Amino acid sequence: MDTETDTANGAWTDPGDGWAPRRTGRRLGAWGAGLLFAGVSAVVGCRVADTDGVTPVPQLLAFLPWLLVPTGAGLLLTLLARWWTGAVWGVALLGLLAWFIEPYGKSVEPAGPPVAEVRVLTSNVEFGQGTDALIATVRREKPDLVFVQECAPTCDAALRRDLAADYPHRRAVEGDGSKGSVILSTFPLKAAPAVPGTMGMPGAVADVRGHPVRLQLAHPMPPLADRVGLWREELDALRDAAATAVTGDGDGDGGAPVVLAGDFNASQDHAAFRRILDTGLRDAARLAGEDRTPSWPARTLPVFGVFGVQIDHVLVSEDFAARDARFLDLADTDHRALVVDLTLHAAAG
Repeated sequence: MDTETDTANGAWTDPGDGWAPRRTGRRLGAWGAGLLFAGVSAVVGCRVADTDGVTPVPQLLAFLPWLLVPTGAGLLLTLLARWWTGAVWGVALLGLLAWFIEPYGKSVEPAGPPVAEVRVLTSNVEFGQGTDALIATVRREKPDLVFVQECAPTCDAALRRDLAADYPHRRAVEGDGSKGSVILSTFPLKAAPAVPGTMGMPGAVADVRGHPVRLQLAHPMPPLADRVGLWREELDALRDAAATAVTGDGDGDGGAPVVLAGDFNASQDHAAFRRILDTGLRDAARLAGEDRTPSWPARTLPVFGVFGVQIDHVLVSEDFAARDARFLDLADTDHRALVVDLTLHAAAG
C-alpha cells in the first residue's frame, strides 16, 4: 500500500526518511542537555543552600565560574532539540551562576586616619621546591610580612640563610613536606597561639609602628575526596581564630587589626571560606579588584590563560584598606604568589 495520500484532501503525508533521525537527534540533544543541567544544578543547589555538600561538590565548587561552559553547551543543545522547558532551566542556571560570580562580602573603607603602610606576600612553595624563586621575589618586592606554606626543612634553612638580615623576626611550625610553615617580618613579633591542623599554621602579633596587628598563617587540608570533613574542620578552626582575633577575648576592648594569609585551599564559592569572611574579615584581592584572578594551579596558566581558581588569599580586618594586589608566577611551584599593599588605619574616633 502507498504510504502517501493526497494532502489536498487533508490526509496524512509521510514526512520522509529524514524524520526519524531528526527525532532521535533531538531526543539525544535533550538528554545531553538534561544531564549537563542536572550536574550543574547539584553544585549550584549547594551554593544556594550555603553548604559545601559532599564529594565531588566541594571540588567542583572551587571551579564554579567554569560551570558556565557546560551550562552554555546545554543551552545550545536545548535549542537544537527545541526543548523549551530545558531552555528555561538553562537560563535559570546561567542567572544563578552570574549572581554567585559576583564578589562576596563587604568592601567599606576604614573610617580612621592612616597610620602605616604594610606590604604582605604569601606563597605556597610546593614542598620547598619554589624556595629559590620565592627568595628572589622577596628581595625584589621587599614585603614587610612574608607568609610561606609548604616550607620543608631545606626551605626553612634557605630562608634563615638568605633572608635573616632583612627579616630578623619569624614564627614557624617546622615539618617535612607540606607541613612546614613560616611567617617572616620586618616588624617585631610576639608569640601567639598557632591554629592546630595537619599542616603548620603559626600565629604572631606584630608591632607595626606601635600598633599591634594579629598575624595568622592559613594552610588547611585540601578537600581531597576522603578528607572533606577534615578540610571543613580546619577551615572552621581558622574561622574561630579569626572571630576571636577580630572581636577580642571578651574583655570589652575589641580585637586588634588582623592579617590572615596563606593557602586556604578554598575560594569564595565555598561556604566554609565564606564563614571566615563573615567574622568581619575582607579579601584584600577583592578590595583591589582582583577577586577572580586565579592562583592555582599555576602550571596550567600559560596553556589555558585565566583557567584556575583563587585559593591563596590575604584576609584583613576593617582596619585595613588595600591599594594593590598582584599575583606573581614563581618557578617550581604550582601556586602563584600574592602580593598586596595595605594601609593600616587607626580606629575611628
